[in-house]
Amino acid sequence: MANDTFDSMIDQLSRCRRVLITTHVRPDGDALGTCAAMSLGLAHKKIDSEVLLLSHLPKKYAFVFEESRIQYRDVEAGWPEDFSLDSYDAFLALDTGTWSQLPGMEAKLANFKKPKLVLDHHLTQQNWADVLLVDTTAAAAGEIAAELLERWKVPMDSTIASALYLAIVTDTGWFQFSNTSPRTLRLAAKLMEAGVNTDLIYKRLYQNERPQRLALQTRAQGTMELFAGDRLAVMRVRKEDFEQTHSSMNDTENLINIPLQIRTVEVSILITEPKDDADIRISLRSKGSVDVAKFAEQFGGGGHARASGLRIPGKFEDARDRVVNAMIRQLEK
Repeated sequence: MANDTFDSMIDQLSRCRRVLITTHVRPDGDALGTCAAMSLGLAHKKIDSEVLLLSHLPKKYAFVFEESRIQYRDVEAGWPEDFSLDSYDAFLALDTGTWSQLPGMEAKLANFKKPKLVLDHHLTQQNWADVLLVDTTAAAAGEIAAELLERWKVPMDSTIASALYLAIVTDTGWFQFSNTSPRTLRLAAKLMEAGVNTDLIYKRLYQNERPQRLALQTRAQGTMELFAGDRLAVMRVRKEDFEQTHSSMNDTENLINIPLQIRTVEVSILITEPKDDADIRISLRSKGSVDVAKFAEQFGGGGHARASGLRIPGKFEDARDRVVNAMIRQLEK
């Protein structure tokens, strides 16, 4: 990553008195940890900020905002009539650079003449930001944020370190995924030295599930089908599954990784029908033989080579057939 891109981001933020921070819809630990770290970093520089969430804050990750008293609001239930961008000096999007992951924001920012900034690690990007700080070699957006804050001479206290640690451990599966690099582990060590309580974070992430999530997981696993010589695994979650298990969309997080435990499976697909009759959501994971980001792009989606997603309007079975048949053809190549 070129030094001048970091310098440009720091220069733009340094000119601000108040920044609006946001991230992708249905935020995960990397998104929320990075938002928290950047908000806290801005506060060290005497810059006010507010985090705008486009989905409800998942209970699993709420501690990173609540314990740091980070100011945030969510607009999943609708945009308030008094919402205005006039009081902000910049817009900062974290862990995404595409409008499809920021529903409603493109229209809101149409007349926003102040700096629009993106910090991200995904391959799929759109060219709308004034400063685009993207490093696709980073395991998490939190890695890039950590470097930005270090270059900006923001002190690494235990609160910022905990937010960044949440970011990197969730996107690396607690350092199990292939995106874990020596850089990731060096950063983790530095964050631990700054005072991160790793045991507490582990318990909150992996020993803190609701029974409704496990009920949904059981249903999803029960739908698993294998295709293409057992190289493709497909699971589905329907609207009635959410209703009957009293679970939510947030409870589908990481279900997609379960079939990858099977020795022969190279690609896993999770097809989800939201309760609100929105587009069918499709998550894809790969062990490396298939670039699922490139695959998703043909349907208007994107992400990483081994982890991506897309949405398809219309009926569930139609969406399923389109994606599954396309992936079978891909694997047959």
